[in-house]
Amino acid sequence: MISLKQLTPVAGWLVVVGAINWGLAALGFNVVDMVLGVGSPLGQIVYIVIGLAGAWMAYTMATKK
Repeated sequence: MISLKQLTPVAGWLVVVGAINWGLAALGFNVVDMVLGVGSPLGQIVYIVIGLAGAWMAYTMATKK
């Protein structure tokens, strides 16, 4: 079973990947849509997972002592 401590670096990398995709999307290159197809169910899952990773990272940053 994955511990919450192990989840944070994975979530961090997902946030980095998501940020790079957003930057590229601003330039007209949405990598997720290019690879998985525009509006595909798998693409939506990717966006949900990256969004959850962002929420987790925000939580860990807000509760860090």
